[in-house]
Amino acid sequence: MVSYIIRRLLTLIPMLLIMTFLIFLGLEMTPGDAVSFLAGPEAMANMTQEQLAALRESMGLNDSFLVRYFRWLGNMCKGDFGYSLTSGVPIKTIIAERLPATLELSLAALLISTILGTILGLLIWMKRDQPVDRILTVAGMVGVSIPEFFFGLVFLLVFSINLGWFPVGGRLRPEYTVYWDHMKNLFLPSIVLGLSMTAGVMRYTRSSMLDTINKDYVKTARSKGLPEWRINLLHGFRVALAPVVVLVGFRLPMLIGGSVVIEQIFQWPGIGNEFLQAVRSQNYPLVMMIALLSVFMVLLASFLIDIITALLDPRVQLD
Repeated sequence: MVSYIIRRLLTLIPMLLIMTFLIFLGLEMTPGDAVSFLAGPEAMANMTQEQLAALRESMGLNDSFLVRYFRWLGNMCKGDFGYSLTSGVPIKTIIAERLPATLELSLAALLISTILGTILGLLIWMKRDQPVDRILTVAGMVGVSIPEFFFGLVFLLVFSINLGWFPVGGRLRPEYTVYWDHMKNLFLPSIVLGLSMTAGVMRYTRSSMLDTINKDYVKTARSKGLPEWRINLLHGFRVALAPVVVLVGFRLPMLIGGSVVIEQIFQWPGIGNEFLQAVRSQNYPLVMMIALLSVFMVLLASFLIDIITALLDPRVQLD
């Protein structure tokens, strides 16, 4: 197990380097640069070519692509992520302030969808080919089809504006003195974000249980006279969780990068909201770091999924 973990960690390094190169290359191909954003079109129209060239030289923009890439990569390795072009604040400070809010929202949505989806998946498996199975299957299809922003607007209108049960938006307020005070702010966005995942987890759980329960090792356990609950729980459900874990594990980095809409609707001060503003303002250093953070989360999720899958399914060989 230890040797497998070390090998998997070592494979992350070249993959992460490749992704940094692709991210830097992609932003290099976009129109405009830091000078065009900082100076603005009116100021650039009044500047001579020599002044623009001198400004680009002072910012290192006249260097070749590879020189700028390795300079950026070297600074990152030293912990220098650069500065935001709009505010001048260090990027690592922005990420340190915004990332906890997104992680909190994503983990809450992941927890809700995993528990609810697994329970409903087991329910429709036990009630397969019955009305409950058909009703929940249709509900799952509807949940997948309707976009998140629709649920977000409906929940905001009903529970915040009409009923007044929850705050309209935001995360923290001056009157909040302890951590748990802002749970009512977290409830609606996490529910809306988790609903889009619940249907997928539910369908995966049902399909995986149907596939696992007919395996030979389950039939062997049943022929030995083991209790049915033990067969379903230890021999069936444990192995059936493997594909569900893969689905849930890869949803976390997707949630971190894809919670932009929900953060906008509920004014949640997370990294997705910051990423959208950075794209709009052509804040390239911040865009690159947030994109790289999302890539790192995907690679980390892939690593953790491999480990957890091996622990859940004894048939997986680590050597």
